[in-house]
Amino acid sequence: MGIFSRLADIVNSNLNAILDRAEDPEKIIRLIIQEMEDTLVEVRSSAVRSIAERKELERRIEALKREQEEWQRRAELALTRGRDDLAKAALAAKARIGEALAREERQCAQIAASLERQNEDVAKLQAKLADAKAREKAIVARHKTAASRIRLRSHLYDERVTDALARFEQVERTLDEMEGRVESFELGRKPVDADTFAALEKDARVEEELAALKARLGGRSEPA
Repeated sequence: MGIFSRLADIVNSNLNAILDRAEDPEKIIRLIIQEMEDTLVEVRSSAVRSIAERKELERRIEALKREQEEWQRRAELALTRGRDDLAKAALAAKARIGEALAREERQCAQIAASLERQNEDVAKLQAKLADAKAREKAIVARHKTAASRIRLRSHLYDERVTDALARFEQVERTLDEMEGRVESFELGRKPVDADTFAALEKDARVEEELAALKARLGGRSEPA
């Protein structure tokens, strides 16, 4: 379905309002241009038919005028010969031709007026079409610029993310190297585990019990 329903809609249209309401201005402006071009072809085709009809009417009008003049000549001839009856008949025929001539002239005038309006409409339509094409170039240029900016920003964003991940991976590698260096210092050393501490604690208890036992036994060996 077209954006416009008739030529008057195009001529009286406000492209700014139409484009402001459009979700996809680039698509809408192309549809508008296509419809304007199609309408222009139709208007011109109609004008061609009207011009052809006007020319045909003008030829018939000229023929009727000549026929009217001929009946006038015949009426005058009849009068000069004393034939009032023939003169009257000739004048009646001239009157009928006059009526047909008036109808043809009115129709021709109507077609001429219609052509004048069509000519004005074509001029307005051409101006609207030129405006729409100019808008299309601007809209397409803005769309391309916006798309390029989006691509550029997306590319820069991707690069920043990639750089951040690369830096994070570098930090991890550095930490791995540092931890590796610490672990290298422990190479060859016996690890201190829970069993070692348990053995130390056991030895401490044994030493305490031995000291206590010596103290008790020592007390018994003294004379009364």
